[in-house]
Amino acid sequence: MAMRVETNPLEMAYAVLLEHGLEGAGEALRILVNEAAKIERSQFLGAAPYERSERRRDYANGYKPKTVLTRLGELTFQVPQVRCGDFYPSALEKGTRTDQAVHLALAEMYVQGVSTRRVIEVLQRLLGPEISLSTAQVSRAAARLDEGLAAWRERPLGEVPYLFLDARYEKVRLEGRIVDCAVLIAVGVDATGKRRVLGCTVATSEAEINWRRFLESLLARGLHGIKLIIADDHAGLKAARKAVFPSVPWQRCQFHLQQNAGQFVTRQEAKKHVAATLRAIFNAPDKAEAERLLKAALDTWRKEHPKLAEWAETAIPESLTVFDFPAAHRIRLRTTNGLERINRELRRRTRVASIFPNMDSCLRLVSALLAELDDEWMTGKVYLNLNP
Repeated sequence: MAMRVETNPLEMAYAVLLEHGLEGAGEALRILVNEAAKIERSQFLGAAPYERSERRRDYANGYKPKTVLTRLGELTFQVPQVRCGDFYPSALEKGTRTDQAVHLALAEMYVQGVSTRRVIEVLQRLLGPEISLSTAQVSRAAARLDEGLAAWRERPLGEVPYLFLDARYEKVRLEGRIVDCAVLIAVGVDATGKRRVLGCTVATSEAEINWRRFLESLLARGLHGIKLIIADDHAGLKAARKAVFPSVPWQRCQFHLQQNAGQFVTRQEAKKHVAATLRAIFNAPDKAEAERLLKAALDTWRKEHPKLAEWAETAIPESLTVFDFPAAHRIRLRTTNGLERINRELRRRTRVASIFPNMDSCLRLVSALLAELDDEWMTGKVYLNLNP
């Protein structure tokens, strides 16, 4: 009786390429992917074909053909089946039209809180009932997305001379109620002069404890070399900043300060005059001139607007810290307006959700949007020239 010789799949693929050159690349890929899928099934089962093992979880149950449109054209693979379990080879998930659709559906699922079973129903309506999907496939894709976003949020940080902090609010369903949750965001200018999204988190409020945890997490990831923090005058953030970065100077956002000043004046004409005075102070050529203009303004306001004067005497000097930094940098460091694009994009994209089903779903979407923006900034132009 002749001995049966097993053909090595790698040798088969090699032989196809030798005989047909690049025209045989599709067939070579088919051979290798089929073999990878068989190996993955054996790992899933806990035993090789016909092997008796106490670790065996299930039994092989043949193959089903699956045609996939690849860059090498349409290829038909043999998908290994199991009797009872929910198995699908990962090699056939990546890059296929089904996999792409799964990820698009996942984004919708995260926003709307749709179940994985509902995602499958929608996909089969869109792509046809022949599309074979399982809850395990969708769950695996969701887990990969979560892992990637978590890795981005927890990636190591480095030297960041300028740190911008801001928050916005999103409606989230929490313990049966709809509440406004704070999305805390940190953006920095790194040592190369490029803007980077450093991190984000979702909290129930902007209380000191939430800001403090967020800032401490940035430090734990290696954030260092901060020369200036640009932020608004929120009480929780202010207390957390002093606790975590006690020696780092603070630049109070001039834009928000100017808005706050208007609350102390009632007449429209007076509001315009106060706004013009503040602009002159902020646009002064140096700190000495800014302080001179402020002193003159305070003398006038004490007579005409005493409440404004009392507030401005402490508040406005907090917005002049920027004069201690290079003149070429000041225009970028005076306000948190650079984060407005982030807020605008978040508003546009989260408007679809209206109300997030939970805090995790909110964090997923915000993280995905900010990670995209960070990639754009990382490959874009220098934001500030730190070595003039």
